Amino acid sequence: MQSVNDYYSAIQLRSDRWSSLREATGALGRDPQGKKADALRSQIEELFTSLALIERYWAFPGMQAFDHLRRQFEHGNLDDLAFGVHRVTRALTTGAYRRRHIPLDRESAEVDDHEDEAMLSPEARALTKPYFEVMIVDDLNEHQERWLKTNVGRMRRFEDPFMYETVIVPSLEDALIGILFNHNVQAVVVRPGLRLKSGVDLPILKRYLNRVGGAEGLEGLKPENFGAELCRLIASVRPELDAYLVTDRSVEEIAGLDLGICRRVFYNQEDFQELHLNILRGVQSRYKTPFFTALVEYSKQPTGVFHAMPISRGKSISRSHWIQDMGAFYGPNIFMAETSATSGGLDSLLEPHGPIKKAQELAARAFGSKQTFFATNGTSTCNKIVVQALVRPGDIVLVDRDCHKSHHYGMVLAGAQVVYLDSYPLNDYSMYGAVPLREIKHQLLALKAAGKLDQVRMLLLTNCTFDGVVYNVERVMEECLAIKPDLIFLWDEAWFAFARFGPTYRQRTGMNAANVLRERLKSPEHAKAYEKQAGKLKDADDEKLLMTRLVPPPDARVRVYTTQSTHKTLTSLRQGSMIHVNDQDFKGEVEQSFHEAYMTHTSTSPNYQIIASLDVGRRQVELEGFEFVQRQVEAAMSMRKAISTHPLLQKYFKVLTAGDMIPDAYRESGVESYYDPHQGWTDIWECWEKDEFVLDATRVTLAVGGTGWDGDTFKTQILMDKYGIQINKTSRNTVLFMTNIGTTRSSVAYLIEVLVEIAKELDDRLDDASNMERRAFEHRVKALMEDLPPLPDFSRFHDAFRSDKVTIEGDIRTAFFLSYDEKNCDYLDLHGSINEAMASGREVVSASFIIPYPPGFPILVPGQVVSAEILAFMRALDVNEIHGYRADLGLRVFTDEALAQRMGTKLPEAAE
Repeated sequence: MQSVNDYYSAIQLRSDRWSSLREATGALGRDPQGKKADALRSQIEELFTSLALIERYWAFPGMQAFDHLRRQFEHGNLDDLAFGVHRVTRALTTGAYRRRHIPLDRESAEVDDHEDEAMLSPEARALTKPYFEVMIVDDLNEHQERWLKTNVGRMRRFEDPFMYETVIVPSLEDALIGILFNHNVQAVVVRPGLRLKSGVDLPILKRYLNRVGGAEGLEGLKPENFGAELCRLIASVRPELDAYLVTDRSVEEIAGLDLGICRRVFYNQEDFQELHLNILRGVQSRYKTPFFTALVEYSKQPTGVFHAMPISRGKSISRSHWIQDMGAFYGPNIFMAETSATSGGLDSLLEPHGPIKKAQELAARAFGSKQTFFATNGTSTCNKIVVQALVRPGDIVLVDRDCHKSHHYGMVLAGAQVVYLDSYPLNDYSMYGAVPLREIKHQLLALKAAGKLDQVRMLLLTNCTFDGVVYNVERVMEECLAIKPDLIFLWDEAWFAFARFGPTYRQRTGMNAANVLRERLKSPEHAKAYEKQAGKLKDADDEKLLMTRLVPPPDARVRVYTTQSTHKTLTSLRQGSMIHVNDQDFKGEVEQSFHEAYMTHTSTSPNYQIIASLDVGRRQVELEGFEFVQRQVEAAMSMRKAISTHPLLQKYFKVLTAGDMIPDAYRESGVESYYDPHQGWTDIWECWEKDEFVLDATRVTLAVGGTGWDGDTFKTQILMDKYGIQINKTSRNTVLFMTNIGTTRSSVAYLIEVLVEIAKELDDRLDDASNMERRAFEHRVKALMEDLPPLPDFSRFHDAFRSDKVTIEGDIRTAFFLSYDEKNCDYLDLHGSINEAMASGREVVSASFIIPYPPGFPILVPGQVVSAEILAFMRALDVNEIHGYRADLGLRVFTDEALAQRMGTKLPEAAE
């Protein structure tokens, strides 16, 4: 049996313990007097002991049933024990306990003629009532607990839209462990009898407490305040839950307390019916899907279609003799719900007043924003909408140079003066990390010294990066606001929509950080801290400011936007995305321009199926996002451990750790790896709370250069063509495996099997290889793992596209459109004429975006000077796809005449 320390997750521990108990009780029941009987009895006793600490946090099978199974073991009823354990394990695996009562004794089970959960069709599952659990926090004896459960249970009615069971825990700490451990919990009832400390001493459960900072600082809390404090802590950990506080304190005392997510306070009364109705109403408020429901109802209405879209109601398909296969493949409902109408209970995405508006309001609540807007053509368009709405021609924008290409094109459309920020390079793996805070502050201070701070409009960063590097969002915004108090932030969270629903991850999202900052800036403590620091830094030079963690002024404006590809990490049809807004000046300054930008980029015929999927995806994450994200992280952690500890895989592969992908200077916690074969698991809360950058655990970057294949070859010819494993991103010597909320433990197991098979084949091939073949293999490995070209920084904009030589911003829009006239451009061969041009002292300036895949971002933008480092990197690229570069002609550059003419049109003072 695996040690507790081998598990990252208590959920995995629980699942495996029940599976082990099923195997052990089955084996003992078949041969109770055999040679292994004593060992099996010891194993079963140990399993019962470890499960007893865990099962108290779950309603199924419940402690009463669990204790009954344990007594059967103690009394020697081995057949009944094996039968009961098998039923529990089967119900936990299939989720059958969520749909119906699961009898554990033979007599009741014989008349239990329900279908197996795994055999139910999707239609049948959709007709069952959703199940959840209610956690009641009160320190009760066994008799009191039974009385409370019975009274709550009596309130349930057949017509209730949901079914739920209760689980009772005695303390504040147990409640926090429980809501982080038990993903079925949707409501918490806090009663006045709770105590502070848990009696459970299991390290893996205590680790859950660490994820909320533990219960330190609560020792001096008065018992009468335990309930209110618990409500507040729940709000910080799982804000989607409902809490209900039962108290005997006066309304005046309660009114002054922070009750977090508390939906209602019950005053010293046992009104079980009112509690029951409130619990159902709270879950119903999250279960609502206004637009999806409206679309379903619309599809049922008889209509005569006299508008665009012959496919509406499926008419053009059902009447066809040649495309019936399409109708059979998709089924009728998708066509019944297809329409271009905005009436009949539906709504307009461009001017929402009905169910789409309500759906967006519910999404804003779920993601912690003030306003949320749906998009049906991807986050690329979301990025352009936000940039166009906020940036005016001539505004200075600080942009992460290796951000998504949509941002670069957005800068062109907006006419921004662009300051490109360089991320730290990871030359060994041909990828970039993220932009250090020092670099951002340095550029802001340089602009301030040049008297241009009033022109600075926005900071645009990718969080998290494709490779999983995550910013300390709150700290970045704090320190930047200390320099520029009205700076706008656009966080591209295309790959990070899921982060809102994991407590560790949530703290590094744009919307969460915006809400925290808004509260902090209003506090008297913050005003004092600002005044104290302002006095110390009165005459500080830039170096001192760069070395200091700056405090923003209390009157700083919190203006934050995030764009998210819902379809990439949550449930949504392709192209379903969201824009989240938390801008204190949105109503007064931005709303109209945002509306115009939204109109500019949003189709007048948006896909209703995508909108409906966004609505349903929001419902899912409010009710089970916590569970799915938890399982996603577990899957990735299991993958890390399996690869890192397999002796054969270690010969050819390496899982890149936080230490590999984030330099020491940016890891204050000192955490090198999330899993170490010698030390076990690292609790990631500490580094996620402190470090400048952290690594998203759900992304596993695997160095594959040791196989002799580059990343692109390994992806296409090995993983995809041979084994059917699909991935998105590679670098010269790595491939990226992204887990998501749909990743299963079986998927991880299959991947490990495939990697082992690849490693075995490599071993066999090398065993049979000749000396020349071995040397060729070693040469390929060396070329991929050692002889790597250094990643180039952004060089600079040519003076023709700069307003002066004091600061580095450039006019990318002018350069972009200057290239539209062919006479302004020429082509230079990478291995010939460009050498001669640069050797003669000519400044070669790119006329196009040059975007190799990988890495997938521009290494050259219009108006940028081609440096020797960039040229060396382009020559070393061995990828098949380079957007903007024509191998038959060469690199498209501006002619000297075009640049000279552009320089001649500049104002005299700017040309000096």
